[in-house]
Order: sequence, then structure tokens, then C-alpha cells
Amino acid sequence: MRTTAIDAQVADILGHLKRRGSKRNRDGMARYAIVAPKAFGVSVGTLRDMGKRIGKDRDLAAALWATGWYEARMLTAFVDDPDRLTAARMDRLARDFDNWAICDALCFHLFDRSPHAWPKIEQWSTRREEFVKRASFALLAGVALHDKITPDAPFKRSLRLVERAADDDRNFVKKGVSWALRSVGERSEGLHTAALVTARRLAASSTPSARWIGKDALRQLETAAVRRRLALRSARR
Repeated sequence: MRTTAIDAQVADILGHLKRRGSKRNRDGMARYAIVAPKAFGVSVGTLRDMGKRIGKDRDLAAALWATGWYEARMLTAFVDDPDRLTAARMDRLARDFDNWAICDALCFHLFDRSPHAWPKIEQWSTRREEFVKRASFALLAGVALHDKITPDAPFKRSLRLVERAADDDRNFVKKGVSWALRSVGERSEGLHTAALVTARRLAASSTPSARWIGKDALRQLETAAVRRRLALRSARR
């Protein structure tokens, strides 16, 4: 009975997505290098609002993912329950990542709230698949922003993952690595200092991708605005 109800709900959601989709949004996806074989062209803002209305439903999330539609999979980020995610399910979802937007949405709105986040950051950082490896660093960036409890030590240790992956010159991997480095560096004054050391070392590297990552991170981490935010945050503690 539950399966029949979910099938009906999925059909209703897909119908709504089809009506809300547009060629303009699909063209916009292409401009941002979001490659999806099945897409309606619905904005992320609309999907986020839909997710809030639907609420958490693990079974529905799995059924939406199985459709293969880009927007249905994006909805999974807002509908699935992070507390009920298993490590095996996270691996299965990550293997299906076929563009950076799906990867980042699940890492930033779902995976980073899972108790398995830190183990997956470590495990995925050495994976060969481009979007699984990017997921490691998108997830690290998400945890750095959203986790208000974890002390600095694990984040400082994560900088070795950044250095180890810095020689990967694939576009979506190196951008993910830079994102993680910048996010860790903006978490606290102590991590800012550590991230600057890492960024400067990478910027001086003979490896083009490492050099790009280091310089990209430094452009943000060395700004006065970042330093002011960190000083204010430190003063409030």
C-alpha cells in the first residue's frame, strides 16, 4: 500500500516539475556546465520550496532518485532524512553523481548533516570518479560551514587531504578542493592561519593544478573582509 502511495506521489511531483520547467532554465543549466540527460528546467529555489512543503520522507526520496530526472534527484537533497542515511546509501548515491550541481546539492544540504560525513570525506578523497572525488571536498566545505560544534582539530587534519588531492587537474575536482580549503580557512582564526600555510605552499608548487588551487584560495583568504569576520567571530566567543 505504501509503495502504491509513493508511486502516485512521484507521478504527481514529476507532473508538477514538468509544468514548472522551462527551456530558458535548461539553457541556463547548459551555460553552467550542468549536464543532465533528463531535465525539466526548474530552478533550485522552486525545488527547495517544494522540499519544504513535502517534508522528510526517506522512501519518497529513494523513489525520486530512481526516476533519474535531474530535478527529482535535486529534491532528494531536501526530502531525504540525514539521520537515517546509511554509509552504504551515501556510496550508492555518490556513484550516480553525473554533474557538479547534483553532487554539491546532496553534499551541502543532506550529506553534511549525516553522522557518516567525516568518514566519507576521508574515503571519497582518493576515489577516481570525478564527481565522487569532488563530493569529498564539497562535503568538507559543507561541514565547515554548517557544523557549529566540532572543534578545529579534524578540520586542520583535513588539510592533508587538500594537499594530497591538489595534483588532480580535472576541473570539477580542483574547484572542489579550492572550495574546501577556503571554507576550512574561514571557520576560525586558527584554521585561517593553517589554511594560509597550505594555500601558500600549493601556490608555490610546480604542479599547475596545485598552483591554481593555492592562488585561488589565497585570493579569498587574504582579503580584509575575511580577516574582519574571523576577528569578530573570535571576539564573540
